Amino acid sequence: MSEEHVYPPASVYLDGLRGRCPRCSKGHMFDGLLAVAPKCEVCALDFSFADTGDGPAIFVMTIAGFIIVGLGLYVEVVYQPSYWVHVAIFLPLSALVVIGLLRPTKGLLIALQYFNKAEEGRRES
Repeated sequence: MSEEHVYPPASVYLDGLRGRCPRCSKGHMFDGLLAVAPKCEVCALDFSFADTGDGPAIFVMTIAGFIIVGLGLYVEVVYQPSYWVHVAIFLPLSALVVIGLLRPTKGLLIALQYFNKAEEGRRES
């Protein structure tokens, strides 16, 4: 008889955005800010399958670009401040938006990789 634990269906999107294990929804997916943990501390799921590459960065740069450029254009047209005001406002805002979106986006892509059983393609011999 198998002693394999049956896990309840997880909310992949919420678990990914919160950085939780996509299998048990309790363990942490990250060690630190963006480093993926070797395994889940609760269910021991091995995170070696997680290879998001540059995917999260591309999504975040696109979203942050629309937000920051849109706000910058709005501030320029309405208030017409000096360039140093743009730098003082939008440089820290850019960093906050990018850092704030990068971890949830990376977690979401890892959770979706697990849920969809995505892996590298292999040739059959």
